[in-house]
Amino acid sequence: MRFSRNATGTLFVGGAMAVTLVAMAYPSMLGVSTVSSDQSRIIANTQWGPLTEGDRDFVVKVRAAGLWEYPVGQIGLQKGQSPAVKTASNHLIDGHAALDVSCRKIAPLLNITLPNIASPQQEGFVTQLKSDSGKQFDIDFANILRMTHGSIFNTIAKIRSTTKNSLVRALADQANDTVLDHMTVMEKTGDVDFDTTLNTQTNPPKMPATMLTPPAPPAGQPQVVLTAPPTETSTALDLSGLGVGSAPSAPAAAPSPSASGG
Repeated sequence: MRFSRNATGTLFVGGAMAVTLVAMAYPSMLGVSTVSSDQSRIIANTQWGPLTEGDRDFVVKVRAAGLWEYPVGQIGLQKGQSPAVKTASNHLIDGHAALDVSCRKIAPLLNITLPNIASPQQEGFVTQLKSDSGKQFDIDFANILRMTHGSIFNTIAKIRSTTKNSLVRALADQANDTVLDHMTVMEKTGDVDFDTTLNTQTNPPKMPATMLTPPAPPAGQPQVVLTAPPTETSTALDLSGLGVGSAPSAPAAAPSPSASGG
C-alpha cells in the first residue's frame, strides 16, 4: 500500500500559489508562522488568561484544518468507494462544523484574525484528492488524513497542558475529542499504511513558511462558515461557564466550501 504519485514528497508540497507582499507580512499577524520563535511569548492579557503566540497559532490551525477537511469530507461522500470512507467523511463534516463554530466564537474575544481559506499545503491535499479516483482515492484519503490528524494531535496535547487561557483550553478539549475520533475512523477504513504515514508525520518535508500559512482574508470579505449537517452530533463550545455573556453573533456567511469549489 502506498500514496499515489510520490505522495510522501510532492503531494505534501502541492497547492503552491503566488505570494504577495501582503501575504508575506500576514503570518506575524495571523499567528501560523510567527516572527517570534518563542511560542510561550505573551501577546495579550485577557480576562480569560494570558494569550501566547502558541495559543494564537493553535486557534488559527484549528480553523484552517476545517477549511480543507470539511470540503474533503464532502468529496469523500461523492467519491469514497467503501462504506468506511463514507462514514469517515461524515465525521469530518460533522466534527469540523462544530469546531468552526467554536473558533468563530472565541477568535473575536481574543482578537485573533481567522483565515477564510486553508494554507497552500492544505489546499494541495484537496487538489490531490480531487484528482484521485477509485480505490486510490480511498487510500490517499485515509493516509493523508491520518497523517495530518496525527500531527495536530500532538500539538493539541501540548497546548492543553501548557495554556493559561481558559478559552484556548476549552477549544483544545473539543479539538482533542474531535481529532481522536477522526484518527479512529481513518484507521477503521483499513487503508492506512502506518509505516509510511507515521514516517511522514514525524519527518515532514521542509517547506517555506508561506506554504504553511493561510492567506489573509481580503478586507470586508464575509467570514466563511462551515454549515453543520442536518444530522449533526458534535457540539460547539458553550461559553456561558467561561465568563462570557451571550456568544457573539455569527457574521454574514459566505458560501460554505464545497466539493466543487473547495
